Amino acid sequence: MTLRIDYTNMMGDVVKGGIAASDWQSAGDAFKRAHAGLGKRRDAGDLGFLALPDDDALRRQSTDFANTTRGKFDDVVVLGIGGSALGPIALRTALLEPAWNTLSKEERKGQPRMHVLDNVDPRTIGALLDRLDLERTIFVVTSKSGGTAETMAQYLVVRGRLDAKLGARAVEHLVFITDPTSGALRPLSKSEGITALDIPSNVGGRYSVLTPVGTLPAALVGVDVTAMLAGAGDMGKRCEAETLSKNPGATYAVLQHAADVKKGRHIHILMPYSDPLRDMADWFVQLWAESLGKHKVAGDPGFGPTPLAALGATDQHSQVQLFMEGPGDKTLTFITVDDVPVDVTIPSLHGGVKELAYLGGHKLGELLAVEQRATAGALARRGRPNLTLRLDRVDAWHIGALFMFLEAATIHAGMLYGIDPLNQPGVELGKNFTYAMLGRPGSDEARKEWDLLPKPNPNRVV
Repeated sequence: MTLRIDYTNMMGDVVKGGIAASDWQSAGDAFKRAHAGLGKRRDAGDLGFLALPDDDALRRQSTDFANTTRGKFDDVVVLGIGGSALGPIALRTALLEPAWNTLSKEERKGQPRMHVLDNVDPRTIGALLDRLDLERTIFVVTSKSGGTAETMAQYLVVRGRLDAKLGARAVEHLVFITDPTSGALRPLSKSEGITALDIPSNVGGRYSVLTPVGTLPAALVGVDVTAMLAGAGDMGKRCEAETLSKNPGATYAVLQHAADVKKGRHIHILMPYSDPLRDMADWFVQLWAESLGKHKVAGDPGFGPTPLAALGATDQHSQVQLFMEGPGDKTLTFITVDDVPVDVTIPSLHGGVKELAYLGGHKLGELLAVEQRATAGALARRGRPNLTLRLDRVDAWHIGALFMFLEAATIHAGMLYGIDPLNQPGVELGKNFTYAMLGRPGSDEARKEWDLLPKPNPNRVV
């Protein structure tokens, strides 16, 4: 079981405009500094996600609670936003059967359906709540601070419905995932008797998928959480290596950083050739964007690459034209899967039609793999750097490894860029303006600042 990186098509001796040998050599020195910086942050206790695979007590919080729910619920609903939602969505897509929520209870082997409400659009939320049987539904409320406006609004709507339908039993249909000691949800859980699981204080939201943020929803629908954490642990050890060629997370970070700062490749695209991994790309976008898009000092133009999500082979027919012939400001990371557990043979029909006949006898998995290799080769031929992450298969172990790989890569990249990959100051102002307009106590200064902003000019509205 493993995850490998083939970065042949990133190098200048293969791809015109790729990373030069001299730049790769100097990148080795940069890696040593970045890896040392990661070590300092880890030793200071800042990188709590690295310790999650070995935190058996935290794992048991999820598995033990899930065991108490067996047979009680037909639907699990996750309330969250950002990393609190993107991680569970990626897990659901990767590790459950396709169209899971449409399967019968027998086809799901008795496991519940899983829904993730990751926005506050009333049409989506209202429609789901209207069709759920609240007697058979459990709601997972995820907010580390307990102050996330969107998630707390979701919770209040759900709580109102549960109280009206179930009365005092409403608390039996709720579980909180939050900070162990602080925030609004922890005291609420104690006063109302609602189970609360921990997001360790030193684990930020976008790095939290291996905490109960991801492991509880996964355990509730029967995913092997122990295997997932084992895969993450294996990758975590590989990413401790002090030699660049043996450290996959650092290798990825150094490649992307060098392509950005040396070659102007500012847009980093993650393109799985696997439907189960399609939502991993969205999870990666938040991780890379929110961690690396920063000011170094106030007033500077800002730093950091722009991540994009794509899906092979689907986006060969939408975005690849731009990737191939548009501005040369991109790298592509493909994800491929070697072992496809279910494949479909293409029948040999219409032998007289050349556009169809050649496909007969091949398999869909083969077609998908060939298209990925063809796209990677064509991009390289056009001077478009790309690399490929190869997974043996899509299972809990490999998904855990992939999560840890990308998280470790992100921290290394932050060290290379010279920014803090753990904070997100750029989103705070918008939050404060929201609080001010909705009348949250303590928002007076934000309200004053909001009132000074230019308002829409009717002469400039078409």
